[in-house]
Amino acid sequence: MASLVNMISVSPTTFSTTRTTTTTTTTSSLQPRLLQLPSSVSFNNRWRFTVRAAETDANEVKSQAPDKAPGKNGSSFNQLLGIKGAAQETNKWKIRLQLTKPVTWPPLVWGVVCGAAASGNFQWTFEDVAKSILCMMMSGPFLTGYTQTMNDWYDREIDAINEPYRPIPSGSIAENEVITQIWVLLLGGLTIAGILDTWAGHDFPIVFYLALGGSLLSYIYSAPPLKLKQNGWIGNFALGASYISLPWWAGQALFGTLTPDIIVLTILYSIAGLGIAIVNDFKSIEGDRALGLQSLPVAFGAETAKWICVGAINITQLSVAGYLLGADKPYYALALVGLIVPQVIFQFKYFLKDPVKYDVKYQASAQPFLVLGLLVTALATSH
Repeated sequence: MASLVNMISVSPTTFSTTRTTTTTTTTSSLQPRLLQLPSSVSFNNRWRFTVRAAETDANEVKSQAPDKAPGKNGSSFNQLLGIKGAAQETNKWKIRLQLTKPVTWPPLVWGVVCGAAASGNFQWTFEDVAKSILCMMMSGPFLTGYTQTMNDWYDREIDAINEPYRPIPSGSIAENEVITQIWVLLLGGLTIAGILDTWAGHDFPIVFYLALGGSLLSYIYSAPPLKLKQNGWIGNFALGASYISLPWWAGQALFGTLTPDIIVLTILYSIAGLGIAIVNDFKSIEGDRALGLQSLPVAFGAETAKWICVGAINITQLSVAGYLLGADKPYYALALVGLIVPQVIFQFKYFLKDPVKYDVKYQASAQPFLVLGLLVTALATSH
């Protein structure tokens, strides 16, 4: 359930930084509190910044960061999908949808499909289809949407540097509205998980606990004090596991039994998810570096990080193909290798050429083949 669901309760932490030039000294203090928006962010041309948490009217919160976005020239379609190049929007419901980043839902929805296929018990009946659709809604719009909104909340200072035109740092949506959205999506997703367990007749509410575990993982990924995303390896693997393993487990548990071999296989596949997560780090290098986050592009440099990214994606899939071959399923292994080839082509055509300029185009071109490979693997394990 994508960086799936985040729980709640962090002690305030205080950071302070002082930067001095020949004429002035600027002290910045940051006090992130649980679901409380810092009320002012200011920057100047000396790379100094000040972030202060203060008691102000949420509707008066506005970013003072320079408007780097093409605002008026942005795409309305990109705005609805929640990807870069989005048009500025005043409609609150469109802004709410943007915060949930619908473009991130399909891998989670597909993970449920793979889990259902791997169970070997899914039937094309009205009941099974209805169950799967409800599970997809839990994994996609609710829990992924919750996670993305939460992540934007805790990334507001970074976004004020990298993408100041986004809804939260630009002040397009008020603090209380963001908080309400986070809680509604979280509680809605957990409620659906409980309904699915009851519907499936589970003695142990496994879907609910998977949702709850994913929620905690998402919270510690985005929020201090742990904030796993500060570490490029741990954070990106946690993200990859959330996008690949958790929805698969939910789909398989809903229709069958979640077995240890599937848990191991999907965790292995999550290394490919780590590579996918790195793709999103390139656009945030400036802000990550300024705030001390050790994403892989910051830690290793963009040139090395892009090879780590494609290596994680390709080597993982080849390893799974080897596993299928060893399990005497050569046709499935061959099909998986066939789906890796176009991914490599698009890596050289787009991502390795310029991971910042072509990140969206690369993901749109290559990821469909990766998720089809997931289904091939799921079908192989169900026979």
